[in-house]
Amino acid sequence: MVNWNGDIAKLSLPTPFAVGDVNVYVLKGEALTLIDTGVKTVQSREALVYGLEELGLKLSDIEQIILTHHHPDHAGALDFFDKEVPVYGHQNNQRWLTLSDEFLDIHNAFFLDFAGKLGVEEELKHKLIHDREEIKFLSKRKLQGYLAEGDELPGLPGWRVIETAGHAQSHVSFYRERDGVMIAGDHLLAKISPNPLMEPPLLMDGVRQRPLLQYNAALQKLLDFTISKVYSGHGGEIDGDKVADLIRYRLERQHNRAMQVKSMLQEKPLTGFEVCQQLFPKVYRQEVDLTLSETVGQLDYLEDLGEIVTEMNSGVVLYSSATTVSKGIIY
Repeated sequence: MVNWNGDIAKLSLPTPFAVGDVNVYVLKGEALTLIDTGVKTVQSREALVYGLEELGLKLSDIEQIILTHHHPDHAGALDFFDKEVPVYGHQNNQRWLTLSDEFLDIHNAFFLDFAGKLGVEEELKHKLIHDREEIKFLSKRKLQGYLAEGDELPGLPGWRVIETAGHAQSHVSFYRERDGVMIAGDHLLAKISPNPLMEPPLLMDGVRQRPLLQYNAALQKLLDFTISKVYSGHGGEIDGDKVADLIRYRLERQHNRAMQVKSMLQEKPLTGFEVCQQLFPKVYRQEVDLTLSETVGQLDYLEDLGEIVTEMNSGVVLYSSATTVSKGIIY
């Protein structure tokens, strides 16, 4: 049964993805607002319609949509709503919502080039690129307005934007200071740690973002807020007294994973793909995109700490322990 908790109602919608159900939120305010949409499937639409009916609402009652980020389980169902319903989100959503041929070309060129530098097997590189037919869970839409750090949400007085890039370059969370309530999308989840995902560079200079470092910094940022409850994109709510401990646990666990990678590189230099194979021996072939993102994140983290060094060898990057290199060990 869907119920209001004050002026917030949570609807859990099915997805075809391994993460399971996604949570979307209806907020009362000057405008009746839907935070995220669910995925573009028949099953998700039926669950959304049913959940709204339990609140005494219809799809047509939603006056605006605000996105935490562009991923298809959060933004894919924009097509369920009339084109006149305004949509707001971070400006980095737009390239994924427009999904122009130019962006697809940039996306695929970036991942093919990066896969080559990581030493990915040729037969797996095709899993890192997209064609338009494959991207069936996204909806084309033009954002009515962009949201940035500190902005008040349109139609929702008292709610402010916190930029929380990492899991996605478009990711934002929303915070209401008067009661400490936060809607965090996929930034902070009770049971799982979101994978900071690689994306093509945002600027024409070709410099890619380092999403795990962004994610860690954005997690640390939440420690500066007085939080009473976190409403997440997946799973249950997080009580405010558990938030700081959960953030520290996530950061410590990620650091320990990075130290595991460092130990591998103390044995001998490895390509990024070889590290990925050792980290995820059972699933790297089936989920090469997700496992590579995780692997590159750990390598970025170690490089930022000065724990590893890189060198180019025949177009492929080799990662080595800075400690063994400094000792002059030759492999």
